[in-house]
Amino acid sequence: MSEKDFLKTGTTTLALKYSNGVILAADKRATAGYTIVQKDVEKVHLIKDKIAVTIAGSVSEIQNILKLIKAQIKLKELETRRKIVVEEVAGLLSNLTYNTIRTTGGVAHFIVGGVDKTGEKIYDVFPDGSLSEVKDFYSSGSGMSYVLGVLEANYKKDLSEKEAIELAENSLKAALERDIGSGNGYKILVLPREGEVKMIDKTIKKNFD
Repeated sequence: MSEKDFLKTGTTTLALKYSNGVILAADKRATAGYTIVQKDVEKVHLIKDKIAVTIAGSVSEIQNILKLIKAQIKLKELETRRKIVVEEVAGLLSNLTYNTIRTTGGVAHFIVGGVDKTGEKIYDVFPDGSLSEVKDFYSSGSGMSYVLGVLEANYKKDLSEKEAIELAENSLKAALERDIGSGNGYKILVLPREGEVKMIDKTIKKNFD
């Protein structure tokens, strides 16, 4: 499967590091071709303490993989008697995604992000199961080119939490204004190294609002 083929599925997700943690965010629209089928989709999932994923692709495949990854995390922690780290979650998710593609041909793209004892981490789990660590920020889905353009122009090291949230919002708004597969607002999950996890949920009735 090529990246070009995957981008046809719609969605805009992103992850970025800031001075005290990681932010993951996504739009809220689900599409089937040119039809909007749902306007408040959960595309950012907290799966363990301060580790989360963004999702894009086939809903049925993603739901199954999310159920399996949560079970595998529990098993891993029981076996090792310690908290799992972001890299391990990304590895488990990579294996599940690869096996799903081989057996069902489904499409599932994840960005894994979070904070642990090793610091702030972001990983891209591509639909073919390939895994790569991300240095500062990343995006997936049909709106990714718009998001990456904003991030490339405005990202800087050691963003404050407020600055990082504002940058995530501006990046998503750029995609919502231009990408037909993304819309209806966005959700931003803030995973701080210190402090409580928080979710920002904004509904936008029209992409140009």
